Amino acid sequence: MEFTDLDLAQFREKGIPVELIQQQIKNFEQGFPFLNAIRPATIGDGILQVPPQQINEYTSIYDRWLEDGGKVYKFVPASGAASRMFKHLFNFLALDKDEMEQNLLEDKNFGSVYYFFQHLENFAFYRTLKRFLLDMGKDISSSKYRNDFGTILDTLLSSHRMNYGNLPKALLEFHGYDDVSRTSFEEHLVEGARYCKNANAEVFLHFTVSLEHQIYFDQLLKDILDQYEKVYGVKYHISFSQQKPSTDTIAVDLENEPFRNDNGTVAFRPGGHGALLDNLNGLEADLVFIKNTDNVVPDRLKDLTIIHKKLIADVLLEAQNKIFNYLKILKNGDEINEQLLAEIDLFLENKLCTTSAVDKSKWDNSHKTSWLTSKLNRPLRVCGMVVNTGEPGGGPFWSENSDGTISLQIAETPQLNLNDSGQKTIFQSSTHFSPTDIVCGLKDDQGNKFDLTKYRDPKTGFISHKSKDGKELKAQELPGLWNGSMADWNTIFVEVPIETFNPVKTVNDLLRKQHQP
Repeated sequence: MEFTDLDLAQFREKGIPVELIQQQIKNFEQGFPFLNAIRPATIGDGILQVPPQQINEYTSIYDRWLEDGGKVYKFVPASGAASRMFKHLFNFLALDKDEMEQNLLEDKNFGSVYYFFQHLENFAFYRTLKRFLLDMGKDISSSKYRNDFGTILDTLLSSHRMNYGNLPKALLEFHGYDDVSRTSFEEHLVEGARYCKNANAEVFLHFTVSLEHQIYFDQLLKDILDQYEKVYGVKYHISFSQQKPSTDTIAVDLENEPFRNDNGTVAFRPGGHGALLDNLNGLEADLVFIKNTDNVVPDRLKDLTIIHKKLIADVLLEAQNKIFNYLKILKNGDEINEQLLAEIDLFLENKLCTTSAVDKSKWDNSHKTSWLTSKLNRPLRVCGMVVNTGEPGGGPFWSENSDGTISLQIAETPQLNLNDSGQKTIFQSSTHFSPTDIVCGLKDDQGNKFDLTKYRDPKTGFISHKSKDGKELKAQELPGLWNGSMADWNTIFVEVPIETFNPVKTVNDLLRKQHQP
């Protein structure tokens, strides 16, 4: 495909090689292959279930590791505005008065605008909303009594008031405590102090944010940091990053030609959460916890979360120690024999859930040693899995990889060919799903950082249909951060309680008991 000099200058400015853009266009033309799921991962077959009486025994491993100088980060993807949280409120605000009244009469379910207003006082942001209205000379109770819903919603959502319709979830008040409230950003600070405090009482947190929101995070941090450090007896090291322009992907029209903006420039779109692999790759840490910005709970429910965060870290450290010991032997070469190689192969199969479809019985010891070393010497992740309750998200499956191995993968629904009856049956048989509760081991047995970009499967992207300026286009997302971007990692799945998963998809979810004081 030919590009103009202006196109090439635009690509250079974004830091995207033209060869990569040509590959992305080829992806549009050819599509991405479906993942070949072999069977769902279940308890005892890919998902580890730790008996309750053994959990305390496990969690001491991580605590000792921290005391011995282990460096850990908490990584929170917090990008983008929370406008989807308020979609039903924006739709309501666009109605005329008669339509508003009809809407309130007809829909009184949990997710309705009626339910939002009936329980307005139970939101953590109620006090702030009340204060904003007072500054305008209005009383919130009177406004609600007079059905002045438009004024209340405009105050909450508009950019010249509270701006909740444009702020990211991390900056919204999630939970109320007596006379104060906390944003989800602050709840992550509290969590960090509970399970990421190192031997020097330091807590390292990293948030990915949109550039336009950085100023709001900086201001909030300036206002609260001293207070949280005093209360929790820690020193916070909080850093931020943005999705790099070089991770944007080209958009095309329905003929797979570059989609152009009105000014003639090529249209690009954000590469999805898979673009954050570069941000994760930049962290200097031994272990990194990954958790979504909205999955936080009030203090009264945090203990269960803390215990199971430590649990998955313990499982990782235990496996990592074994991996490092085996790698030391394999690299040294003196003790290698058939019995040892069989033992390591069994560990790879039973603990790291990686098997080869190839018959290795005819391989010589040198070939086996090389293959086992390559499979052990990879980034390691332990992923919490919760019982499937119908929530959208990735599921745990045994899947066939491009190198012929079968291993554990987190697969999003579009990755599976649900038109195939066999794949649909496997998908429907899944008992668990991923709540994005992950701990990652990012260093090898020599203490060197892995280059995470080398362990991504580029064939696991997504293609979706969008529109811009009234014209249809096709967009492409990079391999997802916890599925395709980690496809070639060693993976362990551990069951964690459903109570540790409390997402906030709409503002009304904050009225669920898990988010109430």
